[in-house]
Amino acid sequence: MTQGDHEEALRRSVIEAAQRELAEARKFPRPIVTEQLPSSDRLGIAPDIMPEVDRMAGPTANANTTLPAGSDLLGQPARVIALDLGTCVRAAAANNLAVQFARLGPAIAEAQVVAAEAAFDWTAFGNFQYNNTDSPRAASTFSVPNANNADQSQRFAGTAGVRRTLMSGGRLTVQHEASWTDVYSPGIISTPNAAEQVSFTVQFDQPLLRGFGSEVSQAEIRIARNAERTSVQNLRRDLIRTLTDTERSYWQLLQAHRDVLILQRLLERGEKVRDQLRERAKIDANQAQIADAIARVERRRADVFRAQTQLRIASDRIKTLINDPELPVGSEIVVIPADFALESPVKFSVLESLSSAIRLRPEIQTSILSIDDASIRQVVADNAKLPDLNLRLQADWANLDNDIQYAYGSVFNQRFVDYLVAIAVEVPIGNRRAEADFSRRRMERLQSVLAYRNTLQQVVGEVKSALDRVSLNYRLISQTRDSRLAAAEVLRVLVIENEIRRGLTVESLDLQFNREESLASAEREEVAAVVDYNIALAELFSAMGTTLERNKVQFVVPSAGDVLWRDLPMQAAAHDAVLTPQPAVASQVAPTSAPSAAP
Repeated sequence: MTQGDHEEALRRSVIEAAQRELAEARKFPRPIVTEQLPSSDRLGIAPDIMPEVDRMAGPTANANTTLPAGSDLLGQPARVIALDLGTCVRAAAANNLAVQFARLGPAIAEAQVVAAEAAFDWTAFGNFQYNNTDSPRAASTFSVPNANNADQSQRFAGTAGVRRTLMSGGRLTVQHEASWTDVYSPGIISTPNAAEQVSFTVQFDQPLLRGFGSEVSQAEIRIARNAERTSVQNLRRDLIRTLTDTERSYWQLLQAHRDVLILQRLLERGEKVRDQLRERAKIDANQAQIADAIARVERRRADVFRAQTQLRIASDRIKTLINDPELPVGSEIVVIPADFALESPVKFSVLESLSSAIRLRPEIQTSILSIDDASIRQVVADNAKLPDLNLRLQADWANLDNDIQYAYGSVFNQRFVDYLVAIAVEVPIGNRRAEADFSRRRMERLQSVLAYRNTLQQVVGEVKSALDRVSLNYRLISQTRDSRLAAAEVLRVLVIENEIRRGLTVESLDLQFNREESLASAEREEVAAVVDYNIALAELFSAMGTTLERNKVQFVVPSAGDVLWRDLPMQAAAHDAVLTPQPAVASQVAPTSAPSAAP
Protein backbone atom coordinates (compact mmCIF):
# COMPACT_ATOMS: atom_id res chain seq x y z
CA MET A 1 0.00 0.00 0.00
CA THR A 2 1.39 3.37 -1.01
CA GLN A 3 1.51 6.39 1.29
CA GLY A 4 -1.43 7.99 -0.55
CA ASP A 5 -3.50 4.82 -0.21
CA HIS A 6 -2.68 4.65 3.47
CA GLU A 7 -3.79 8.25 4.03
CA GLU A 8 -7.04 7.66 2.16
CA ALA A 9 -7.73 4.54 4.22
CA LEU A 10 -7.30 6.50 7.45
CA ARG A 11 -9.65 9.26 6.30
CA ARG A 12 -12.22 6.69 5.24
CA SER A 13 -11.90 4.95 8.61
CA VAL A 14 -12.63 8.17 10.49
CA ILE A 15 -15.67 8.99 8.36
CA GLU A 16 -17.07 5.47 8.44
CA ALA A 17 -16.75 5.31 12.22
CA ALA A 18 -19.33 8.08 12.63
CA GLN A 19 -21.55 6.78 9.83
CA ARG A 20 -21.60 3.31 11.37
CA GLU A 21 -22.83 4.64 14.72
CA LEU A 22 -25.68 6.52 13.02
CA ALA A 23 -26.68 3.80 10.55
CA GLU A 24 -29.49 2.20 12.56
CA ALA A 25 -30.79 5.48 13.96
CA ARG A 26 -31.24 6.78 10.39
CA LYS A 27 -33.71 3.96 9.71
CA PHE A 28 -36.03 5.30 12.44
CA PRO A 29 -35.81 9.10 12.39
CA ARG A 30 -39.28 9.65 13.89
CA PRO A 31 -39.13 11.40 17.31
CA ILE A 32 -40.37 9.52 20.38
CA VAL A 33 -42.21 10.99 23.38
CA THR A 34 -41.59 9.63 26.85
CA GLU A 35 -44.67 7.82 28.17
CA GLN A 36 -46.22 6.77 31.43
CA LEU A 37 -48.68 3.96 31.99
CA PRO A 38 -52.25 5.21 32.67
CA SER A 39 -53.18 4.93 36.34
CA SER A 40 -56.59 6.57 36.68
CA ASP A 41 -58.55 3.45 37.64
CA ARG A 42 -55.84 1.05 38.74
CA LEU A 43 -55.89 2.01 42.41
CA GLY A 44 -59.63 1.78 42.91
CA ILE A 45 -59.70 4.91 45.11
CA ALA A 46 -62.90 6.92 44.92
CA PRO A 47 -62.41 10.36 43.35
CA ASP A 48 -63.97 12.15 46.34
CA ILE A 49 -61.46 10.49 48.67
CA MET A 50 -58.41 11.19 46.46
CA PRO A 51 -57.81 14.76 47.79
CA GLU A 52 -57.68 13.43 51.35
CA VAL A 53 -55.29 10.66 50.33
CA ASP A 54 -53.11 13.15 48.46
CA ARG A 55 -52.85 15.38 51.52
CA MET A 56 -51.39 12.56 53.59
CA ALA A 57 -48.13 12.49 51.61
CA GLY A 58 -46.52 13.93 48.53
CA PRO A 59 -46.20 17.53 47.29
CA THR A 60 -49.45 18.67 48.90
CA ALA A 61 -48.40 17.38 52.30
CA ASN A 62 -44.90 18.81 51.92
CA ALA A 63 -46.31 22.27 51.29
CA ASN A 64 -47.95 22.18 54.72
CA THR A 65 -44.92 20.81 56.58
CA THR A 66 -42.47 23.20 58.25
CA LEU A 67 -38.82 22.40 57.60
CA PRO A 68 -37.07 21.35 60.82
CA ALA A 69 -33.63 22.77 59.99
CA GLY A 70 -32.12 21.87 63.37
CA SER A 71 -28.99 23.61 64.65
CA ASP A 72 -25.79 24.41 62.79
CA LEU A 73 -22.15 23.61 63.66
CA LEU A 74 -21.99 26.75 65.80
CA GLY A 75 -24.83 25.56 67.99
CA GLN A 76 -27.22 28.18 66.62
CA PRO A 77 -30.59 27.62 64.93
CA ALA A 78 -29.94 26.90 61.29
CA ARG A 79 -30.67 29.71 58.86
CA VAL A 80 -32.02 28.84 55.42
CA ILE A 81 -32.12 30.58 52.07
CA ALA A 82 -34.12 29.42 49.05
CA LEU A 83 -32.43 29.50 45.61
CA ASP A 84 -33.92 28.63 42.26
CA LEU A 85 -32.10 26.53 39.69
CA GLY A 86 -31.54 29.44 37.29
CA THR A 87 -29.72 31.43 39.96
CA CYS A 88 -27.48 28.48 40.78
CA VAL A 89 -26.65 27.85 37.12
CA ARG A 90 -25.83 31.51 36.49
CA ALA A 91 -23.62 31.70 39.56
CA ALA A 92 -21.80 28.47 38.68
CA ALA A 93 -21.13 29.66 35.12
CA ALA A 94 -19.70 32.95 36.37
CA ASN A 95 -17.98 32.08 39.65
CA ASN A 96 -17.08 28.39 39.76
CA LEU A 97 -13.36 27.99 40.48
CA ALA A 98 -12.90 25.05 38.10
CA VAL A 99 -14.41 27.14 35.30
CA GLN A 100 -12.19 30.09 36.18
CA PHE A 101 -9.17 27.78 36.08
CA ALA A 102 -10.17 26.38 32.69
CA ARG A 103 -10.89 29.91 31.45
CA LEU A 104 -7.16 30.67 31.62
CA GLY A 105 -6.34 27.82 29.23
CA PRO A 106 -7.33 29.54 25.96
CA ALA A 107 -5.48 32.71 26.97
CA ILE A 108 -2.32 30.68 27.70
CA ALA A 109 -2.67 28.81 24.41
CA GLU A 110 -3.21 32.10 22.57
CA ALA A 111 0.11 33.36 23.93
CA GLN A 112 1.76 30.14 22.74
CA VAL A 113 0.40 30.72 19.23
CA VAL A 114 1.84 34.23 19.22
CA ALA A 115 5.18 32.83 20.40
CA ALA A 116 5.18 30.28 17.57
CA GLU A 117 4.26 32.91 14.97
CA ALA A 118 7.07 35.14 16.26
CA ALA A 119 9.57 32.79 14.61
CA PHE A 120 8.74 34.57 11.33
CA ASP A 121 9.15 38.10 12.69
CA TRP A 122 11.92 40.37 11.45
CA THR A 123 14.99 40.41 13.67
CA ALA A 124 17.30 43.41 13.80
CA PHE A 125 20.97 42.88 14.62
CA GLY A 126 24.08 44.98 14.82
CA ASN A 127 27.58 45.20 16.25
CA PHE A 128 30.40 47.74 16.58
CA GLN A 129 34.09 47.15 17.05
CA TYR A 130 37.31 49.10 17.37
CA ASN A 131 40.63 47.47 16.47
CA ASN A 132 44.06 49.02 17.15
CA THR A 133 46.80 47.01 15.44
CA ASP A 134 50.50 47.32 16.33
CA SER A 135 52.22 44.04 15.50
CA PRO A 136 55.68 43.19 14.14
CA ARG A 137 56.09 42.39 10.50
CA ALA A 138 58.89 40.58 8.69
CA ALA A 139 60.98 42.77 6.44
CA SER A 140 60.48 42.41 2.71
CA THR A 141 62.46 43.38 -0.38
CA PHE A 142 60.34 46.45 -0.81
CA SER A 143 60.68 47.65 2.76
CA VAL A 144 62.31 50.98 3.46
CA PRO A 145 65.86 50.43 4.80
CA ASN A 146 66.30 50.86 8.56
CA ALA A 147 62.53 51.25 8.97
CA ASN A 148 60.66 49.76 11.86
CA ASN A 149 58.95 46.72 10.31
CA ALA A 150 55.46 46.75 11.89
CA ASP A 151 51.80 46.75 10.94
CA GLN A 152 50.14 49.70 12.61
CA SER A 153 46.55 50.78 12.03
CA GLN A 154 43.28 51.76 13.64
CA ARG A 155 39.93 50.57 12.46
CA PHE A 156 36.34 51.38 13.44
CA ALA A 157 33.68 49.04 11.98
CA GLY A 158 29.95 48.73 12.45
CA THR A 159 27.41 46.27 11.10
CA ALA A 160 23.61 46.53 11.15
CA GLY A 161 20.89 44.59 9.41
CA VAL A 162 17.68 42.65 9.57
CA ARG A 163 16.88 39.02 8.97
CA ARG A 164 13.74 36.98 8.76
CA THR A 165 12.80 33.32 8.54
CA LEU A 166 10.56 32.73 5.52
CA MET A 167 7.49 30.52 5.16
CA SER A 168 9.43 28.39 2.69
CA GLY A 169 11.87 27.45 5.43
CA GLY A 170 14.63 29.73 4.19
CA ARG A 171 16.09 32.89 5.67
CA LEU A 172 16.59 36.32 4.16
CA THR A 173 19.31 38.62 5.52
CA VAL A 174 19.92 42.26 4.56
CA GLN A 175 23.10 43.69 6.08
CA HIS A 176 25.01 46.97 5.94
CA GLU A 177 28.63 47.42 7.05
CA ALA A 178 30.63 50.66 7.34
CA SER A 179 34.27 50.98 8.42
CA TRP A 180 36.97 53.62 8.85
CA THR A 181 40.60 52.48 8.57
CA ASP A 182 43.74 54.51 9.22
CA VAL A 183 47.01 52.75 8.32
CA TYR A 184 50.26 54.27 9.60
CA SER A 185 52.62 51.31 9.22
CA PRO A 186 56.21 52.51 8.53
CA GLY A 187 57.24 52.10 4.94
CA ILE A 188 53.67 51.44 3.71
CA ILE A 189 51.66 54.00 1.84
CA SER A 190 47.89 53.36 1.66
CA THR A 191 45.58 55.24 -0.62
CA PRO A 192 43.19 56.52 0.41
CA ASN A 193 44.20 56.86 4.02
CA ALA A 194 42.18 57.15 6.11
CA ALA A 195 39.74 54.97 4.12
CA GLU A 196 35.95 54.94 4.38
CA GLN A 197 34.47 51.64 3.18
CA VAL A 198 30.77 50.78 2.97
CA SER A 199 29.02 47.63 1.78
CA PHE A 200 25.49 46.28 1.44
CA THR A 201 24.89 42.53 1.48
CA VAL A 202 21.76 40.57 0.59
CA GLN A 203 21.88 36.89 1.48
CA PHE A 204 19.25 34.19 0.92
CA ASP A 205 19.57 30.74 2.49
CA GLN A 206 17.07 28.08 1.47
CA PRO A 207 16.86 24.36 2.29
CA LEU A 208 15.88 22.49 -0.87
CA LEU A 209 14.94 19.11 0.63
CA ARG A 210 14.93 18.70 4.40
CA GLY A 211 13.11 21.62 6.02
CA PHE A 212 11.63 22.91 2.76
CA GLY A 213 8.06 24.18 2.52
CA SER A 214 5.43 25.83 4.68
CA GLU A 215 4.08 22.49 5.93
CA VAL A 216 7.34 22.01 7.80
CA SER A 217 8.19 25.59 8.70
CA GLN A 218 4.69 26.32 10.06
CA ALA A 219 4.19 22.98 11.81
CA GLU A 220 4.80 24.50 15.24
CA ILE A 221 2.26 27.25 14.55
CA ARG A 222 -0.39 24.79 13.43
CA ILE A 223 0.18 22.61 16.49
CA ALA A 224 -0.01 25.69 18.72
CA ARG A 225 -3.29 26.70 17.08
CA ASN A 226 -4.65 23.21 17.61
CA ALA A 227 -3.58 23.47 21.24
CA GLU A 228 -5.54 26.71 21.46
CA ARG A 229 -8.61 25.05 19.94
CA THR A 230 -8.17 22.13 22.34
CA SER A 231 -8.06 24.48 25.32
CA VAL A 232 -11.29 26.10 24.09
CA GLN A 233 -12.93 22.68 23.87
CA ASN A 234 -11.60 21.84 27.34
CA LEU A 235 -13.13 25.04 28.65
CA ARG A 236 -16.45 24.12 27.07
CA ARG A 237 -16.17 20.59 28.47
CA ASP A 238 -15.45 21.85 31.99
CA LEU A 239 -18.27 24.36 31.78
CA ILE A 240 -20.70 21.66 30.66
CA ARG A 241 -19.56 19.40 33.47
CA THR A 242 -19.86 22.18 36.03
CA LEU A 243 -23.37 23.15 34.96
CA THR A 244 -24.41 19.50 34.85
CA ASP A 245 -22.96 18.95 38.33
CA THR A 246 -24.81 22.05 39.50
CA GLU A 247 -28.13 20.74 38.16
CA ARG A 248 -27.48 17.29 39.60
CA SER A 249 -26.53 18.72 42.98
CA TYR A 250 -29.56 21.00 42.95
CA TRP A 251 -31.95 18.11 42.44
CA GLN A 252 -30.10 16.07 45.05
CA LEU A 253 -30.55 19.04 47.37
CA LEU A 254 -34.27 18.93 46.63
CA GLN A 255 -34.30 15.23 47.44
CA ALA A 256 -32.47 15.84 50.73
CA HIS A 257 -34.93 18.65 51.54
CA ARG A 258 -37.93 16.42 50.84
CA ASP A 259 -36.40 13.63 52.91
CA VAL A 260 -36.30 15.94 55.94
CA LEU A 261 -39.97 16.86 55.45
CA ILE A 262 -41.05 13.25 54.92
CA LEU A 263 -39.11 11.92 57.91
CA GLN A 264 -40.31 14.78 60.09
CA ARG A 265 -43.91 13.96 59.17
CA LEU A 266 -43.21 10.29 59.89
CA LEU A 267 -41.79 11.27 63.29
CA GLU A 268 -44.85 13.36 64.12
CA ARG A 269 -47.18 10.48 63.23
CA GLY A 270 -45.15 8.13 65.39
CA GLU A 271 -45.25 10.57 68.33
CA LYS A 272 -49.02 10.76 67.99
CA VAL A 273 -49.40 6.96 68.12
CA ARG A 274 -46.94 6.78 71.03
CA ASP A 275 -48.95 9.37 72.99
CA GLN A 276 -52.17 7.51 72.27
CA LEU A 277 -50.60 4.36 73.59
CA ARG A 278 -49.41 6.08 76.76
CA GLU A 279 -52.96 7.26 77.41
CA ARG A 280 -54.11 3.64 77.40
CA ALA A 281 -51.40 2.51 79.81
CA LYS A 282 -53.97 2.24 82.60
CA ILE A 283 -56.41 0.36 80.38
CA ASP A 284 -54.78 -2.32 78.24
CA ALA A 285 -51.33 -1.17 77.08
CA ASN A 286 -48.40 -2.78 78.82
CA GLN A 287 -44.87 -1.45 79.32
CA ALA A 288 -43.43 -3.52 76.46
CA GLN A 289 -45.83 -1.95 73.99
CA ILE A 290 -44.98 1.53 75.22
CA ALA A 291 -41.25 0.80 75.11
CA ASP A 292 -41.52 -0.52 71.55
CA ALA A 293 -43.38 2.63 70.49
CA ILE A 294 -40.75 4.83 72.12
CA ALA A 295 -37.97 2.88 70.39
CA ARG A 296 -39.61 3.31 67.01
CA VAL A 297 -40.11 7.04 67.56
CA GLU A 298 -36.50 7.53 68.58
CA ARG A 299 -35.29 5.66 65.50
CA ARG A 300 -37.39 8.00 63.39
CA ARG A 301 -35.94 10.98 65.24
CA ALA A 302 -32.45 9.68 64.46
CA ASP A 303 -33.46 9.42 60.81
CA VAL A 304 -34.51 13.08 60.91
CA PHE A 305 -31.10 14.04 62.33
CA ARG A 306 -29.37 12.10 59.55
CA ALA A 307 -31.55 13.76 56.92
CA GLN A 308 -30.82 17.21 58.36
CA THR A 309 -27.10 16.49 58.17
CA GLN A 310 -27.44 15.24 54.60
CA LEU A 311 -29.31 18.43 53.73
CA ARG A 312 -26.47 20.56 55.08
CA ILE A 313 -23.93 18.47 53.15
CA ALA A 314 -25.94 18.91 49.93
CA SER A 315 -26.21 22.63 50.68
CA ASP A 316 -22.43 22.94 51.05
CA ARG A 317 -21.96 21.10 47.76
CA ILE A 318 -24.16 23.65 46.00
CA LYS A 319 -22.32 26.52 47.66
CA THR A 320 -19.00 25.09 46.47
CA LEU A 321 -20.23 24.84 42.89
CA ILE A 322 -21.73 28.33 42.66
CA ASN A 323 -18.90 29.98 44.65
CA ASP A 324 -21.05 32.99 45.46
CA PRO A 325 -19.11 35.59 47.50
CA GLU A 326 -22.29 36.36 49.41
CA LEU A 327 -22.75 32.68 50.25
CA PRO A 328 -19.33 31.19 51.12
CA VAL A 329 -18.95 27.52 51.88
CA GLY A 330 -17.81 28.39 55.41
CA SER A 331 -21.11 30.06 56.23
CA GLU A 332 -23.72 28.10 58.18
CA ILE A 333 -26.59 29.23 55.95
CA VAL A 334 -28.47 26.22 54.58
CA VAL A 335 -29.54 26.46 50.95
CA ILE A 336 -32.91 24.93 50.13
CA PRO A 337 -34.49 24.59 46.67
CA ALA A 338 -37.07 27.10 45.51
CA ASP A 339 -38.00 25.22 42.32
CA PHE A 340 -40.10 22.11 41.89
CA ALA A 341 -38.78 19.18 39.94
CA LEU A 342 -40.39 18.88 36.54
CA GLU A 343 -42.48 15.90 35.57
CA SER A 344 -43.46 16.85 32.01
CA PRO A 345 -42.63 14.48 29.13
CA VAL A 346 -39.96 15.16 26.51
CA LYS A 347 -39.79 14.32 22.83
CA PHE A 348 -36.50 13.03 21.50
CA SER A 349 -35.01 11.59 18.34
CA VAL A 350 -32.20 9.08 18.65
CA LEU A 351 -30.77 10.21 15.31
CA GLU A 352 -30.80 13.90 16.24
CA SER A 353 -29.43 13.20 19.70
CA LEU A 354 -26.51 11.15 18.37
CA SER A 355 -25.83 13.63 15.56
CA SER A 356 -25.79 16.49 18.04
CA ALA A 357 -23.35 14.65 20.29
CA ILE A 358 -21.01 13.81 17.40
CA ARG A 359 -21.12 17.40 16.21
CA LEU A 360 -20.92 19.26 19.53
CA ARG A 361 -19.25 17.12 22.18
CA PRO A 362 -15.88 18.71 23.14
CA GLU A 363 -14.30 15.30 23.59
CA ILE A 364 -14.90 14.40 19.94
CA GLN A 365 -13.63 17.76 18.73
CA THR A 366 -10.49 17.27 20.83
CA SER A 367 -9.97 13.80 19.32
CA ILE A 368 -10.19 15.26 15.82
CA LEU A 369 -7.61 17.89 16.73
CA SER A 370 -5.36 15.13 18.05
CA ILE A 371 -5.55 13.40 14.67
CA ASP A 372 -4.55 16.66 12.99
CA ASP A 373 -1.62 17.08 15.38
CA ALA A 374 -0.43 13.56 14.66
CA SER A 375 -0.75 14.22 10.91
CA ILE A 376 1.35 17.39 11.18
CA ARG A 377 4.07 15.59 13.09
CA GLN A 378 4.03 12.77 10.55
CA VAL A 379 4.54 15.24 7.69
CA VAL A 380 7.49 16.81 9.51
CA ALA A 381 9.00 13.40 10.24
CA ASP A 382 8.57 12.38 6.60
CA ASN A 383 10.39 15.53 5.49
CA ALA A 384 13.19 14.84 7.97
CA LYS A 385 14.08 11.66 6.05
CA LEU A 386 15.32 13.72 3.10
CA PRO A 387 18.99 14.73 2.67
CA ASP A 388 20.06 18.09 3.97
CA LEU A 389 20.56 20.16 0.80
CA ASN A 390 20.98 23.92 1.29
CA LEU A 391 21.31 26.73 -1.22
CA ARG A 392 22.93 30.10 -0.50
CA LEU A 393 22.67 33.12 -2.76
CA GLN A 394 24.57 36.25 -1.82
CA ALA A 395 25.25 39.62 -3.42
CA ASP A 396 27.51 42.29 -1.99
CA TRP A 397 27.81 45.91 -3.15
CA ALA A 398 30.86 47.80 -1.80
CA ASN A 399 32.80 51.04 -2.26
CA LEU A 400 35.90 52.65 -0.78
CA ASP A 401 36.75 56.36 -0.59
CA ASN A 402 38.40 58.89 1.69
CA ASP A 403 35.03 60.65 2.14
CA ILE A 404 32.04 58.85 3.54
CA GLN A 405 29.63 60.77 1.34
CA TYR A 406 31.38 59.72 -1.85
CA ALA A 407 31.62 56.17 -0.58
CA TYR A 408 27.83 56.00 -0.12
CA GLY A 409 27.11 57.95 -3.28
CA SER A 410 28.66 55.43 -5.65
CA VAL A 411 28.21 52.16 -3.75
CA PHE A 412 25.52 50.96 -6.17
CA ASN A 413 27.30 52.00 -9.39
CA GLN A 414 27.91 48.28 -10.13
CA ARG A 415 31.70 48.79 -9.97
CA PHE A 416 32.41 46.57 -6.96
CA VAL A 417 29.89 43.73 -6.79
CA ASP A 418 30.52 40.27 -5.35
CA TYR A 419 28.25 37.30 -6.08
CA LEU A 420 28.11 33.97 -4.31
CA VAL A 421 26.21 30.80 -5.14
CA ALA A 422 26.80 27.85 -2.84
CA ILE A 423 25.19 24.46 -2.33
CA ALA A 424 25.89 22.28 0.70
CA VAL A 425 24.70 18.71 1.05
CA GLU A 426 24.69 16.30 3.98
CA VAL A 427 23.35 12.74 3.83
CA PRO A 428 23.30 10.56 6.96
CA ILE A 429 24.42 7.05 6.11
CA GLY A 430 21.59 4.64 6.83
CA ASN A 431 19.29 7.46 8.00
CA ARG A 432 18.05 5.19 10.79
CA ARG A 433 17.04 7.91 13.22
CA ALA A 434 14.84 9.74 10.71
CA GLU A 435 13.25 6.48 9.57
CA ALA A 436 12.56 5.48 13.19
CA ASP A 437 11.03 8.88 13.95
CA PHE A 438 8.77 8.65 10.91
CA SER A 439 7.66 5.16 11.89
CA ARG A 440 6.88 6.39 15.41
CA ARG A 441 4.86 9.35 14.13
CA ARG A 442 2.95 7.08 11.79
CA MET A 443 2.02 4.75 14.63
CA GLU A 444 1.02 7.72 16.76
CA ARG A 445 -1.35 8.84 14.02
CA LEU A 446 -2.90 5.39 13.92
CA GLN A 447 -3.30 5.62 17.69
CA SER A 448 -5.04 8.99 17.38
CA VAL A 449 -7.53 7.52 14.91
CA LEU A 450 -8.24 4.62 17.24
CA ALA A 451 -8.62 7.08 20.14
CA TYR A 452 -11.14 9.05 18.08
CA ARG A 453 -13.17 5.91 17.36
CA ASN A 454 -13.03 4.95 21.04
CA THR A 455 -14.21 8.42 22.08
CA LEU A 456 -16.97 8.26 19.49
CA GLN A 457 -18.22 4.96 20.86
CA GLN A 458 -18.14 6.26 24.43
CA VAL A 459 -20.10 9.38 23.47
CA VAL A 460 -22.71 7.35 21.60
CA GLY A 461 -22.98 5.01 24.57
CA GLU A 462 -23.45 7.93 26.96
CA VAL A 463 -26.24 9.39 24.82
CA LYS A 464 -28.08 6.08 24.59
CA SER A 465 -27.68 5.43 28.32
CA ALA A 466 -29.01 8.91 29.08
CA LEU A 467 -32.01 8.35 26.80
CA ASP A 468 -32.71 5.01 28.50
CA ARG A 469 -32.56 6.64 31.95
CA VAL A 470 -34.87 9.46 30.85
CA SER A 471 -37.45 6.97 29.54
CA LEU A 472 -37.15 4.70 32.58
CA ASN A 473 -37.33 7.41 35.22
CA TYR A 474 -40.29 9.10 33.55
CA ARG A 475 -42.18 5.80 33.71
CA LEU A 476 -41.12 5.28 37.32
CA ILE A 477 -42.70 8.60 38.33
CA SER A 478 -46.23 7.31 37.72
CA GLN A 479 -45.42 3.91 39.21
CA THR A 480 -43.99 5.33 42.42
CA ARG A 481 -46.81 7.88 42.69
CA ASP A 482 -49.36 5.06 42.47
CA SER A 483 -47.41 3.22 45.14
CA ARG A 484 -47.45 6.30 47.37
CA LEU A 485 -51.20 6.86 46.87
CA ALA A 486 -51.92 3.20 47.59
CA ALA A 487 -49.80 3.29 50.76
CA ALA A 488 -51.57 6.49 51.85
CA GLU A 489 -54.96 4.87 51.31
CA VAL A 490 -53.94 1.83 53.37
CA LEU A 491 -52.80 4.08 56.23
CA ARG A 492 -55.94 6.23 55.99
CA VAL A 493 -58.22 3.22 56.26
CA LEU A 494 -56.19 1.77 59.12
CA VAL A 495 -56.31 5.04 61.08
CA ILE A 496 -60.09 5.26 60.60
CA GLU A 497 -60.53 1.67 61.76
CA ASN A 498 -58.44 2.31 64.86
CA GLU A 499 -60.45 5.41 65.66
CA ILE A 500 -63.69 3.50 65.27
CA ARG A 501 -62.55 0.64 67.43
CA ARG A 502 -60.95 2.98 69.97
CA GLY A 503 -58.61 0.20 70.88
CA LEU A 504 -54.98 -0.30 70.14
CA THR A 505 -53.79 -3.87 70.32
CA VAL A 506 -50.21 -4.87 69.90
CA GLU A 507 -50.97 -6.05 66.39
CA SER A 508 -52.80 -2.89 65.34
CA LEU A 509 -50.06 -0.69 66.84
CA ASP A 510 -47.33 -2.60 65.04
CA LEU A 511 -49.36 -2.55 61.83
CA GLN A 512 -49.91 1.21 62.00
CA PHE A 513 -46.22 1.84 62.59
CA ASN A 514 -45.40 -0.39 59.63
CA ARG A 515 -47.94 1.31 57.38
CA GLU A 516 -46.56 4.73 58.30
CA GLU A 517 -43.06 3.61 57.43
CA SER A 518 -44.28 2.03 54.20
CA LEU A 519 -45.93 5.31 53.22
CA ALA A 520 -42.77 7.27 54.01
CA SER A 521 -40.69 4.80 52.00
CA ALA A 522 -43.09 5.02 49.03
CA GLU A 523 -43.04 8.83 49.21
CA ARG A 524 -39.24 8.88 49.24
CA GLU A 525 -39.16 6.53 46.25
CA GLU A 526 -41.48 8.89 44.38
CA VAL A 527 -39.23 11.85 45.14
CA ALA A 528 -36.19 9.81 44.07
CA ALA A 529 -37.88 8.93 40.76
CA VAL A 530 -38.71 12.58 40.03
CA VAL A 531 -35.19 13.67 40.99
CA ASP A 532 -33.61 10.91 38.90
CA TYR A 533 -35.74 11.99 35.94
CA ASN A 534 -34.53 15.58 36.18
CA ILE A 535 -30.92 14.44 36.67
CA ALA A 536 -31.27 12.14 33.64
CA LEU A 537 -32.45 15.12 31.58
CA ALA A 538 -29.42 17.15 32.66
CA GLU A 539 -27.11 14.24 31.82
CA LEU A 540 -28.82 13.77 28.43
CA PHE A 541 -28.14 17.36 27.43
CA SER A 542 -24.59 16.98 28.73
CA ALA A 543 -24.11 13.82 26.65
CA MET A 544 -25.46 15.67 23.59
CA GLY A 545 -23.14 18.63 24.23
CA THR A 546 -26.02 21.14 24.39
CA THR A 547 -25.98 22.02 28.09
CA LEU A 548 -24.89 25.60 27.43
CA GLU A 549 -27.58 26.18 24.82
CA ARG A 550 -30.21 24.63 27.04
CA ASN A 551 -29.34 26.95 29.93
CA LYS A 552 -28.86 29.92 27.57
CA VAL A 553 -25.23 30.40 28.55
CA GLN A 554 -23.33 32.57 26.09
CA PHE A 555 -19.97 30.92 25.39
CA VAL A 556 -17.34 33.57 24.66
CA VAL A 557 -13.67 32.58 24.72
CA PRO A 558 -11.52 35.02 26.76
CA SER A 559 -8.39 36.44 25.19
CA ALA A 560 -5.08 36.95 26.92
CA GLY A 561 -5.78 40.68 27.17
CA ASP A 562 -9.12 40.08 28.88
CA VAL A 563 -7.50 37.82 31.45
CA LEU A 564 -4.63 40.22 32.15
CA TRP A 565 -6.84 43.25 32.55
CA ARG A 566 -9.65 41.59 34.46
CA ASP A 567 -7.42 39.32 36.54
CA LEU A 568 -10.35 36.92 36.81
CA PRO A 569 -8.92 34.35 39.25
CA MET A 570 -8.17 37.08 41.79
CA GLN A 571 -11.71 38.43 41.81
CA ALA A 572 -13.93 37.34 44.65
CA ALA A 573 -17.00 37.75 42.47
CA ALA A 574 -16.90 37.35 38.70
CA HIS A 575 -19.94 39.49 38.00
CA ASP A 576 -18.21 40.72 34.83
CA ALA A 577 -17.22 37.19 33.81
CA VAL A 578 -16.63 36.47 30.17
CA LEU A 579 -19.12 33.61 30.24
CA THR A 580 -22.38 35.50 30.74
CA PRO A 581 -25.42 33.25 31.26
CA GLN A 582 -28.82 34.59 30.35
CA PRO A 583 -31.71 34.23 32.82
CA ALA A 584 -32.96 30.67 33.02
CA VAL A 585 -36.26 29.54 34.51
CA ALA A 586 -37.37 26.16 35.67
CA SER A 587 -39.55 25.58 32.62
CA GLN A 588 -36.42 25.73 30.47
CA VAL A 589 -34.81 22.85 32.30
CA ALA A 590 -36.86 20.12 30.71
CA PRO A 591 -38.46 21.40 27.52
CA THR A 592 -41.12 19.34 25.86
CA SER A 593 -39.43 19.82 22.51
CA ALA A 594 -36.82 17.43 21.20
CA PRO A 595 -33.63 17.37 23.29
CA SER A 596 -31.60 17.24 20.11
CA ALA A 597 -32.94 20.67 19.27
CA ALA A 598 -32.26 22.15 22.70
CA PRO A 599 -33.88 25.53 23.28
